Amino acid sequence: MKKLFGTDGMRGLAGVFPLDEKTIEIIGNSLARQFREKLRRKPRFITGRDTRESGARIETAFCQGAEAAGAHCQSAAIITTPGVAFLAKEFDFDAGIVISASHNPFADNGIKIFLPTGKKIDEAIEKEIEKDVFESSRFQIPDSKFKVENSKAVEMQNQYLNYLAGEFETLSLENFKMVIDCANGAASSLAPKLFQKFGAKVVAFNCEPTGRNINENCGSLHLENVQKKVLEEKADFGVAFDGDADRSLFVDEKGNLVDGDAVLWIMANHLQAGGKLNNQTIVATVMSNIGLEIALNSKNIKLLRTAVGDRYVLQELLKTDSSIGGEQSGHIIFPNKSLVGDGLMTTLFLLEALRENDKTLSEMTAGFSRFPQILVNVKVKEKRPFEEIAEIAEAAAKIENQLGGKGRLLLRYSGTENLARVMIEGENQAEIEAQANHLAEVIRKSLS
Repeated sequence: MKKLFGTDGMRGLAGVFPLDEKTIEIIGNSLARQFREKLRRKPRFITGRDTRESGARIETAFCQGAEAAGAHCQSAAIITTPGVAFLAKEFDFDAGIVISASHNPFADNGIKIFLPTGKKIDEAIEKEIEKDVFESSRFQIPDSKFKVENSKAVEMQNQYLNYLAGEFETLSLENFKMVIDCANGAASSLAPKLFQKFGAKVVAFNCEPTGRNINENCGSLHLENVQKKVLEEKADFGVAFDGDADRSLFVDEKGNLVDGDAVLWIMANHLQAGGKLNNQTIVATVMSNIGLEIALNSKNIKLLRTAVGDRYVLQELLKTDSSIGGEQSGHIIFPNKSLVGDGLMTTLFLLEALRENDKTLSEMTAGFSRFPQILVNVKVKEKRPFEEIAEIAEAAAKIENQLGGKGRLLLRYSGTENLARVMIEGENQAEIEAQANHLAEVIRKSLS
């Protein structure tokens, strides 16, 4: 049976299977039925979405299917992914459903489903949903003029912001100027309000969503905008969120990029100095730069690597009782506060570290040097194991030999798209770019 859920929920082109309205109804119906059978009562779901024009239609279809199976659905309207996860726990919902495609273009959309703990639903539930989708002929969901219940949406959004502010009640950002790129996404109205609560002078942009401009030449995939704005405004700090604000990337006062690896380095030092770094361990993925590993080793901090995906980072964090983990892309998890990556919370933790150390962001990144890295994506028709394809295996082995232990080659498939990803780190940028492009061409010829 075809798998619909990837490492970060379900994602694809809105309006096209499995994100057409009929299929979404079945997904909602299946989830509600499974929860009703397990709980032996009417399940309660909280939904939320980013700013894509397809979001309201998908949310309505999901809720219509769920309520047909006996669930009650409440909408928080436009809110961040971690905001939905927070509300699921805060208001005793049985699950939180996020309608978002994160950093993808506006034409895409997706579904992520959280338990009140902050964990995503397990694979058994996903498989049952997939089974129901592919046996859809047995589902008869009545047509009706269904309307999503959202009367408490503003109250819930404010509750989330008040929670974040309360977690950092000693943080003061007086005389601190920060630039915020909201990606025309879910953080557009929330982020400026939050940081103004701390007294910061906020310069916010890309916070006028139209339904079609989410992530369009803005947000965490286009840090050049924040870099330019920080220098123009002579700001102390810059941050960019992605479409659903579960990740954040930063720019220091000099206009330099501060990615997720650099944030892990800063927070590792800060937590270690305060005696709050459990097991002297940080969790990251195989994509994190080898420079992070070298820097952490110099502080006697261990780096544990996982497969790509916040699901795997979280599993390792809980397994090892570690204090922080995350991805180079800016998805950072502080399990003592939340089991969900939260771009707003990450920003507050970072700002707290700066203020408590009385240092600038550039000063806090000292000691971390990033090795040259190249990432090339290749569209593929199928995801066959690389080692089973002789041409790819031979080309990869040759590159490994050329690196000679002074770099890394990582080959993997995207969990959400038909892409092969080639990542190489090494001492010379020109050399690793040539190696990556050569290997990408071999993959293209073999799998496209």
